[in-house]
Amino acid sequence: MKVRLGLGWKEGLTKMLWLSGLFLVIILLSFATIIYMWRTAMQDRVISQDLYFKDFPEGFGDVRIFFISDIHRRIVADKLIEEARDKADLVIIGGDIRESGVPLERVEKNILKLKELGPLYFVWGNNDYEGDFHELDATLLKHGVKILDNTAVSFESQNGSKIALLGIDDISEERDRLDLALSDCGNEDFRILVSHNPLVKKQLTPEHHISLVLSGHTHGGQIRIFGFGPYQIGSIEKEGECLYMTSNGYGTSAVPLRLEAKPETHLFTLKRGTDTEIGEAVEKTY
Repeated sequence: MKVRLGLGWKEGLTKMLWLSGLFLVIILLSFATIIYMWRTAMQDRVISQDLYFKDFPEGFGDVRIFFISDIHRRIVADKLIEEARDKADLVIIGGDIRESGVPLERVEKNILKLKELGPLYFVWGNNDYEGDFHELDATLLKHGVKILDNTAVSFESQNGSKIALLGIDDISEERDRLDLALSDCGNEDFRILVSHNPLVKKQLTPEHHISLVLSGHTHGGQIRIFGFGPYQIGSIEKEGECLYMTSNGYGTSAVPLRLEAKPETHLFTLKRGTDTEIGEAVEKTY
């Protein structure tokens, strides 16, 4: 007896081949997307920007700040250091210099690189408390890093004008004491506040006389889909006479991937202006 095959088997084979091809395309696209996200996360970006303040003391001229936050597992690239060399009067690390599993040797390596740019100031981030944070504290002090843990430092110009740099401990760890940092200030003409977590904005009032706030923590959402993410993209916003800057940060958390939230470091030049204004950003990517 002969068995005759109809056209159904051909249609089934065609459908199976089509589905297999579609599956392969999806795999390749997914792989390509992951590679793109990883390459984005490993970028080295320096954003240079002038910030103008009408209350900035004249005696200082321009003050240049290199700001980097959320280093996590990354090693600060040599090309980043070369780009910022001789362009900063002080260097501020905005928290999360490491996370769990990051050896102190890597932290020291990053500190030594950043010290080439200028004196270092540091505030604690939530991930800095993973592991033995006492060892991290000792390492920072060993290399002359000034830790702003609910404290302030003051800088004075030749004509007696003063700038205060305040830093608070991490908010999410409930270690922050803005009141102590403020009480550590004197009668400075201009105040800069560094807080790893930008939520410090909710604690501030005009009476605190803060002109600039520098934060990180959010990574700009790190992975954003069609512009949406768990946090806003990094930005500088003006509210009253204060500028609030939140950085996308340099490293990553959980996975070494970024999408629509590129890593960034910052070179800010603080200037006196007729009003508090944000200058145009100039970006260099390596």
